[in-house]
Amino acid sequence: QVQLVESGGGLVQPGGSLRLSCAASGFIFSYAAMSWYRQAPGKARELVASVDSAGGSKTYADSVNGRFTISRDNAKNTVYLQMNSLKPEDTAVYYCKQASKNSWGQGTQVTVSS
Repeated sequence: QVQLVESGGGLVQPGGSLRLSCAASGFIFSYAAMSWYRQAPGKARELVASVDSAGGSKTYADSVNGRFTISRDNAKNTVYLQMNSLKPEDTAVYYCKQASKNSWGQGTQVTVSS
């Protein structure tokens, strides 16, 4: 069974940084493109960033481009999201998933507030 366990969220001040991690199992991680999504209360889930299977091609939503960096360590079956210069509008539950699948983990809460 596919398992995705997000971690690293928390409360941070505007302008601060967090690094999220997603530990994956139940599929061949090194063959899978991975994505990060986020969802704020009452809002639709939105795509934040994606990375190809080797980590060589990355895409970002315009709202986070230049501030967030997606990366992966295939030896650890883990994908990361480094978030810098955080803004209150980044507040959401963050999820990772295989880009080609629709299975979700529990997510990790990120709150940006002073």
